[in-house]
Amino acid sequence: MTENLHSGLYVHVPFCKTKCPYCDFYSLTSLSSIPVWLQAIKKEMIQYRDRFTLFDSVYLGGGTPSLLSQSDLSGIVHSLRSAFSIADDAEFTMEMNPDDIPSDQAGFLRDLGVNRVSLGVQSFEDRDLQFLNRRHTAEQALEALTVLKRARFAKVGLDLMYGLPGQTESSWMKTLEKAASFSPEHLSCYQLTLHESTPFWDLQAKGEIELLSEAGERVFFALTSSFLRKQGYLHYEVSNFARGEDNRCRHNLKYWKRAPYLGLGPSAHSFKDGVRWWNLQNLEGYCHALEQGRLPVAGSETLTPEQVYLETMLLGFRTRDGVDRGVFRGREGTEEALRHLLRAGLVEVSEEKVVPTVKGFLVADSLPLLFSG
Repeated sequence: MTENLHSGLYVHVPFCKTKCPYCDFYSLTSLSSIPVWLQAIKKEMIQYRDRFTLFDSVYLGGGTPSLLSQSDLSGIVHSLRSAFSIADDAEFTMEMNPDDIPSDQAGFLRDLGVNRVSLGVQSFEDRDLQFLNRRHTAEQALEALTVLKRARFAKVGLDLMYGLPGQTESSWMKTLEKAASFSPEHLSCYQLTLHESTPFWDLQAKGEIELLSEAGERVFFALTSSFLRKQGYLHYEVSNFARGEDNRCRHNLKYWKRAPYLGLGPSAHSFKDGVRWWNLQNLEGYCHALEQGRLPVAGSETLTPEQVYLETMLLGFRTRDGVDRGVFRGREGTEEALRHLLRAGLVEVSEEKVVPTVKGFLVADSLPLLFSG
């Protein structure tokens, strides 16, 4: 059930100095349109002023929010607080790149109300960073972490990536060990995935990039989970680890629990009352719509009861919160499917919930297929 959950607020900052060859998020490498985007997104805030009640998470993502000037960041935060009701104890996250953190920036952000930083490290191996075409070095990543820890943010999270060509179990362990040595409150460990329309997709088609085999995926996944759990982290979602329940990413939990959320900016998605909608993935069209007094919505969908059922399972099986037993009640064949998953060691079953094991996380996306008949 999600109706008692507060909403999440996401702001998409669609600007990057350079475009990562694996990224399929909408972004622009020209920064000249930042002023136009700022005007447009403030208009979009006003359009939604009365559509949502209380937000208890705010997330500035991208793109690269840390590219924005202090003046621009102050303007966005002031506009958000003027347009919306934001809880006093809201989790306020900002994504940052390691080479965008001068010492005075960290303190400024903390004073602005940002209490959680998500740092796009990806790796502490320069070879990996060069392959990913990242702008920072391993040394810069370490320096950025030192700055953030000194600034005493309530929560610091790191994004890391495995499954890179040439990456070994040993080199990945070095990255994990360096990350854990800083005791970040949160770690996201993603396997390299290729998306159409990205340079890496084209390189794979030419045979110039080879991804992990399924056996290799299992090895890296199990290695990651085992090491971080021994370090005291809770493996609470397929790719996410937290130093205790309170350090789980409150904003991302909105998506996995099907709570309402509002996305602002080009390509941003929103969800409320069973309806999902998404913005134009084009800055010019996005800005033009708002100049005309229209919402920049590109499309929407109202979920059917069957879609809600399948989505609840798909998202629930990705987290240690699992799926409530009541979701399956009255549906033919579910008990047999649950027994099969239990025997295979993919789930744990109680009177209240069906919860995936770490082994179940490996095949989380396929588990709902057993219940779709």
